[in-house]
Amino acid sequence: MEESQLTSDWRAVHVYLIAPDRAPLGAEGEYGEIVWHYLTFETELPAPSSFNASTADAPPPPDAPDLSKYINPFEWSPARKGAIIWLSCVATCFTAFTAGSYAPGIDQLTNYFHVSRVACLTGITAFTTGFGIAPMVLAPFSELNGRRPVFLATGMLFLICQLCCALTRSFGGMLAARFFVGVGGSTFSTLVGGCVSDIYHKHDRNTPMALFSGAALFGTGLGPLCAGFIARSTTWRWIFWMQVIMDGALMLVMTFLFQETRGSVLLSRKAKKLNKWYEEREKAGYYGFDMLVGNGVGEKRVSQRVRWKVKSDEERGSIAQMISISLYRPFHLLLTEPVVFFFSLWVSFSWAVLYLFFSAVTLVFTTNHHFDVAQAGATFASICVGSLIATLYSTYQEEAAIRGHWGDKFNRTFPKLPLKLDFTCPEGRLYFSSAQSLFLPIGMFMFAWTNQSSVPWIVPCIAVSIATMGIFSIYLATFNYLADTYHRYASSALAAQSFCRNVLGGAAPLFTVQMYDAMGYGGASSFLGGVAILLSFVPWILTLYGPQIRARSRFASEIMTKPSGREIEVPVEVVPE
Repeated sequence: MEESQLTSDWRAVHVYLIAPDRAPLGAEGEYGEIVWHYLTFETELPAPSSFNASTADAPPPPDAPDLSKYINPFEWSPARKGAIIWLSCVATCFTAFTAGSYAPGIDQLTNYFHVSRVACLTGITAFTTGFGIAPMVLAPFSELNGRRPVFLATGMLFLICQLCCALTRSFGGMLAARFFVGVGGSTFSTLVGGCVSDIYHKHDRNTPMALFSGAALFGTGLGPLCAGFIARSTTWRWIFWMQVIMDGALMLVMTFLFQETRGSVLLSRKAKKLNKWYEEREKAGYYGFDMLVGNGVGEKRVSQRVRWKVKSDEERGSIAQMISISLYRPFHLLLTEPVVFFFSLWVSFSWAVLYLFFSAVTLVFTTNHHFDVAQAGATFASICVGSLIATLYSTYQEEAAIRGHWGDKFNRTFPKLPLKLDFTCPEGRLYFSSAQSLFLPIGMFMFAWTNQSSVPWIVPCIAVSIATMGIFSIYLATFNYLADTYHRYASSALAAQSFCRNVLGGAAPLFTVQMYDAMGYGGASSFLGGVAILLSFVPWILTLYGPQIRARSRFASEIMTKPSGREIEVPVEVVPE
């Protein structure tokens, strides 16, 4: 978690660590004892002391290992970073696709399993429950073993359980399979934020995070859109067979193309590769590497039997400790940190609205516009369109504001306002979302007042697109602000909002129809719009008073500063979605 911060402390001068029972070459024994040094990405690797073997009949020295796979992910080429991000976003889209694709087959599922509609909708709840809980257990394994092994292992679980959904003959089997589909698919969304923080510095993360957020919402709309046509044309099983094919192709591509992104894991692998090479050289009779020793004054090169170790490996606790912290700290932050609590409430409500659409949109269009299941599913293209529009403007607006010095221009134009814009601080992540999050209540009110049969169907579809743009803004702001505010505790803060968001989102479809029948289609949507307006005050309060609130927080105030007073970026593992 803190490996990049340690980099600056160990750069240039490699601290000379010799235990009492070790000595440099020549001081004890013919070749001396092994000397361990800390390895960082900036470490200048020493050259061999000699190419002459210790014995006349020694074989040639083994070739140096290829270390190109272990370079700092921050220094990857733009093309290599882009490939990782786009592959991750496709995986995120497919996972979100799974959440919504279940809904259009509800009528067939209720008839097949002979259960009520509400009982059948628990298939969505089971998915989101696994999706919300699993990352808190799986996240520590990505710290130990890296992103790629976790992606591939959980991806296989995801694929196998999709197959189980297609084949099951019992409703209990369907619920169990959906739960483990959520468990397996959770990493395809939750670890993508971690991949972004692995390869992009703080000031470069807005665009990849916007793509990630857009992929999550686009997939949520694409699922019921495709599944609606399948449900009309064939059986519900083909909704899952389609996903088996898609996810199987995804896993095949990821197996060959996805590369490890976690810096500390790559550094540990680099150290092991070098140590193995050093051991092979010594077995062949070639001893010593010229290490630069000293602490800035009187530095000199000394021949040593070098071995490397990584600071983050020593500071990491046991897997049991990591899992216990991963389970405990998110709820501790949720209950003790007002910022985490209110952001979790804000984003959870917006996610509940998104999942309400699975039932509400279908209910409105089948009742008032007499759409069949395929036509009602096609209206979910509105979510796809809204997410695409929001992604496009979000990838440019923040960069344009910084390059155009919008903050300085605003502060000069309105010098007497208490609000001073600064796009480099965490609150800078909220300036746009404070306004754009209002798209959610606007869209909900518009959906409430235009869902009558006398109004063309395209108008409520536009309302859904507008509401989706608001949900996108809230989703992106939550990720960016919590990551920038809580730094090394960001994964726990994001895990808290992820759990709340998925639990509330999964529960929403269970009461949607009852709420809309009791309150009326217009009344229910207006009620949701009113709640959205109240929660829209959350970013405004933090925009105005964010620095004071952060200063009073024990977790958020642990921000390292340079002597100049500027914040040091502490890369975070943005783990659970």
